[in-house]
Amino acid sequence: MDIRVYRPGDLTAADRAAWSAMQRQAALDGSPQLANPFLAPEFTLAVGRSRHGARIAVVREDGDPVAFFPYQRSSLGVGRAIGLGVSDAQGLIHRPGFQWDARDLLHACGLSVWEFDHLVEGQKPFEVASSGSFASPVIDVDQGFERYLTALRKQRPKFVRATRAKERRLARNVGEVRYVHDERDPAVLRKLIGWKSAQYRRTGRSDRFARPWICRLVDQLFHTRTESFAGLLSVLYAGGRPVAAHFGPRSRTVLSCWFPAYDPEFGRYSPGLLLHLRMAEGAAAEGLGYVDLGRGEKEYKDSLKTRELIVCEGWVMRRHPVAFGHRARRAPIRALRNTVVSRPGLFEPADRLLKRMGSLREGS
Repeated sequence: MDIRVYRPGDLTAADRAAWSAMQRQAALDGSPQLANPFLAPEFTLAVGRSRHGARIAVVREDGDPVAFFPYQRSSLGVGRAIGLGVSDAQGLIHRPGFQWDARDLLHACGLSVWEFDHLVEGQKPFEVASSGSFASPVIDVDQGFERYLTALRKQRPKFVRATRAKERRLARNVGEVRYVHDERDPAVLRKLIGWKSAQYRRTGRSDRFARPWICRLVDQLFHTRTESFAGLLSVLYAGGRPVAAHFGPRSRTVLSCWFPAYDPEFGRYSPGLLLHLRMAEGAAAEGLGYVDLGRGEKEYKDSLKTRELIVCEGWVMRRHPVAFGHRARRAPIRALRNTVVSRPGLFEPADRLLKRMGSLREGS
């Protein structure tokens, strides 16, 4: 087994094609998590153009690639999952049945530690180092949108009726409701980013779009279109105005929810929920298997989901002082965040405090 490390731009077209082929095969072989767009070569290439330190380890047997391991590396040999902080699926992309030793892989990559927070299922050599697992709700649309909607009506009839009624009121009060699954107007993407930044500030969260590399990454993905990958901007219009939008990556089988937002002026119509239902319909029309709503507990996710995937977070480490130092710094922060998020008695007052702080900042 031969392991070689490349910068994303140095990966050959043949290797990129082999990587995409592994994702297609994984979807057919019952491992659809490996077909997630965040595990696609296009996402890693875009991260590589947006920030320093992106690398890809290619594992070969008899000269043929059998696995790809994308990651980010610091000068001290600290490794992180590619796009850590914005990536919703992480791990090693491989042929069916491939086995590996996690610490040997890290050694070949020159890493003392590799940190992940959205490790997909089926990565046993990494899973043994996980410190926690979390639900990632999904909407299954592989049987068609009508099948999904029928099941949703049976499980949550009041939710479906209320949401449909809000769409009718939106059309009545604002104007014709129209949905564009694949909007190519960059001005609408800029409007979405503005809404999302304002939402982050309003709720006291860190504004991801204040980080230049994330803005560059989104722009890169918006202009990425291949046979197996696209950065998808989906928009709900009312009376000719965009009222809600979402941008996220799509593979052949999975649409990942990433940056959804709406115009607060139309909040009483729940435009975000209307948008997500239309996105599920659009994903079904494209022949996708499911819409991944992403890790985290949210009321709207509970209302829309059909089931849950499991993702893990943690660290794979070699016996190295840098690895122990990195974990010592990061573990308390992750533990505190997870404790607050998982306990309503702590999360709700913390959430209210963040929103109050966000309101004060907006008013200053």
